[in-house]
Amino acid sequence: MVGAVKGARVGAVVAGIAGAFFLVVIAVFLFYVIAAWRVYSKAGVPGWGVLIPIYNVYLWCKIAGRPGWWILLFFIPVVNFIVHLIVSLDVAKSFGRSGAFGAGLWILGFIFVPILGYGSSRYVGPSPTRLA
Repeated sequence: MVGAVKGARVGAVVAGIAGAFFLVVIAVFLFYVIAAWRVYSKAGVPGWGVLIPIYNVYLWCKIAGRPGWWILLFFIPVVNFIVHLIVSLDVAKSFGRSGAFGAGLWILGFIFVPILGYGSSRYVGPSPTRLA
């Protein structure tokens, strides 16, 4: 009988930890989605697009100034890493940021997207159309 009570307590503790972890994951997810929504809105594309799979990548390409068909390149293994880097660099330039910031978007998007969304960065236009 004592073992059953002890097991129930351990189960309750584990359930409490799992529930707290779940709430933290949901909070981080919402923080990121709101930040991405703000980035999309700053760029003049529908913010709700961040919620739609594949369409959000299409809009990301549009923000970067790349043609919509580039979304197909994201489905090719190995090529998708290179295309994602190029698009991330172009998005950074579209917000007046450096190439290092673009590399940050590529590698640590969960940190750099909120910097764009919640920060004072302004969209200056798609990068490829502003050839220097």
